[in-house]
Amino acid sequence: MATDNPMTTGVAGRYASALFELANEQGELEAVERDLATFQAMLDQSEDLKRLVMSPAFAAEDQQRAMKAVMDWASVGATTANFLNVVARNRRLFAAEDMIKNFRALLAAQRGETVAEVKSAIALSEEQKVALAEKLKANVGKDVKLDVSVDPSLLGGLVVKIGSRMFDSSLKTKLASLQIALKGAS
Repeated sequence: MATDNPMTTGVAGRYASALFELANEQGELEAVERDLATFQAMLDQSEDLKRLVMSPAFAAEDQQRAMKAVMDWASVGATTANFLNVVARNRRLFAAEDMIKNFRALLAAQRGETVAEVKSAIALSEEQKVALAEKLKANVGKDVKLDVSVDPSLLGGLVVKIGSRMFDSSLKTKLASLQIALKGAS
């Protein structure tokens, strides 16, 4: 089932679409979603893993060996582990995070949801995530799946992106706006 979705254009989109179709055929969409979330969390928490994934200095064989060890350690399922092995072999690990985002977007579309990318200065509690998802659902008219990450440089507040719309209530942006206003006043 090839898709004409513009989201699946480019390297990350094509790989995500292939994984989505395979996982769907095998009835493993939820398992792959969990595995990808586990891998994303490991990327977010480990600068060494992020460097391995992003750096072209590592040989494909070295990336494959390291990814196998990481996937075995994390008890990632065979479909996701094989997928990441192919990605490493093809020298495309640098696009893994975009592949994960595209996979999540395809899954959300199938479920009738929309994905909101949320960046916060500190980790959000489960209650805050639920409240934010409900608030966003009221605005967009359908269920919203949150893709949450922490960005300490925001200093405080949130940046929420849904499709082409963005809401930025971060302290960083407010301070930058204030700085611009003060420069204009002098």
